[in-house]
Amino acid sequence: MNASTPVPSGWSWSADDVRQVGHRAVDIIAEYLSGLPDRPVFQPYPRELIRALATEPLPAKGAAVDAVLDDFVERVAPYPFGNGHPRFFAWVNSPPHVVGIFAEALAAAMNPSVAGGNHAAVHIERQVVRWFADLAGFPDDSTGLLVSGGSMATLTGFTVARHRAAQRVGIDVRSDGLQGHQRRFVLYLGTEGHGAARKAAELLGIGSGNIRTIDSDEDRRLRPDSLRRQIERDLAEGLVPVAVMASAGTVNTGAVDPLDVIADICAEHEVWLHVDGAYGGPAVLLLDQYAQTRAALARVDSLAMDPHKWLYAPVDAGLVLIRDRQAARDSFSLVPSYLRTDDDPAGVGGPGWFSEYGFDQTRPFRALKVWLMLKHLGAVGYRDLIAHDVAVADRLADGVAGAPDLELLARGLSVVCFRCRPVDWAGDDQALDALNRRVLSVVQVGGHAFLAGTIIDGVFALRACVVNPGSSGADADAVLAEVRAVLSRLTDSEPR
Repeated sequence: MNASTPVPSGWSWSADDVRQVGHRAVDIIAEYLSGLPDRPVFQPYPRELIRALATEPLPAKGAAVDAVLDDFVERVAPYPFGNGHPRFFAWVNSPPHVVGIFAEALAAAMNPSVAGGNHAAVHIERQVVRWFADLAGFPDDSTGLLVSGGSMATLTGFTVARHRAAQRVGIDVRSDGLQGHQRRFVLYLGTEGHGAARKAAELLGIGSGNIRTIDSDEDRRLRPDSLRRQIERDLAEGLVPVAVMASAGTVNTGAVDPLDVIADICAEHEVWLHVDGAYGGPAVLLLDQYAQTRAALARVDSLAMDPHKWLYAPVDAGLVLIRDRQAARDSFSLVPSYLRTDDDPAGVGGPGWFSEYGFDQTRPFRALKVWLMLKHLGAVGYRDLIAHDVAVADRLADGVAGAPDLELLARGLSVVCFRCRPVDWAGDDQALDALNRRVLSVVQVGGHAFLAGTIIDGVFALRACVVNPGSSGADADAVLAEVRAVLSRLTDSEPR
């Protein structure tokens, strides 16, 4: 290739070209977001479009940008999963804040790899991590990084915990792994703990069969007395406790474990304490009613939190904080200590690289959306939005409690779990479970509301989780009205 070889026409865009497409894209986004309340909450992707996508070949020649955007408008935008709709009360899948949407475009325009270096994206992420560390009461010399979500945050925290536990019993886990070692490693998880812990145990070679499931109290919180007894039994048998995973808001019911007492037990037995705050972390950090739990976070070894859940950032944006910076680096870094550059303010190297503290080498500019949203809303703005979600969940729970054909099963943070129970119901729990499953299925495909299903105390339940500041008390009332209307239709012709 010589100097006269021109840039391919499909690559070179003028500023006016970018503006023209940008204006069209913004119009599409505006129409999509503003039109959500008037559309079905959810509708399955049409079979004919599924078949078309399954058989459509890769285009040999490209289409005009307007035609490609038309295709998005026709075949993608009308069929979301529903999480932007104000009557979507299912999983912990919030709508994105508008600032976060545009932040994604800005980050994509820069498109850096944030493994490390002395460029803006690195310093923005370091500031975001420090802000969250300050909120959680972590020390100044702690560390952290943004990851894909709570599962990767848990895997990262457990990896450091495994490294430290292995060191204490003379195992070089990075070189030898766990192969050939007779001492069994164990993890501790509450009955309401997230399944990410099991995945992490399997990936780390600990095995899900070596997870100790600790029973819960009547509020579905991990029982500290049971945890203490289990750790003491395992130590007496020569096992190696790796970590306890407690919850600052379980996904299933919103339960918040007694972190202060659990931290005492972990400190006494020198066991790593990882807290899953992927969902409930923002509420614990910002709402006054969780001040005691927030104070306990200052004592944990690692904390997982997902800004893409209850901080309304676009997916993906997870966060892990780790108290012991050196242990984190020792667990992941492949750079010899004599080659590490911890501070290069005037050169290319910059501060210590994120890739030495986690699994990923190429890392996206996740921090920009979180940073811009934190600067735009501030702690007070976020506190108001989260408190609003809790208030809508309270409205929903009150509606369940006041309905003769509904039964409240669990309530925590912004989660409400309940089931339908007709007034004159004479069937058993198995039949009632089947009825509730039918109600849920009809509600989900009906387009007027969307809930999830779960199991509470062995019975099937409808689960609502409010993480949308666009939802109102009227939306909560409408969701319950839809559930009760479906229940009435399904039971009118059935013997009970």
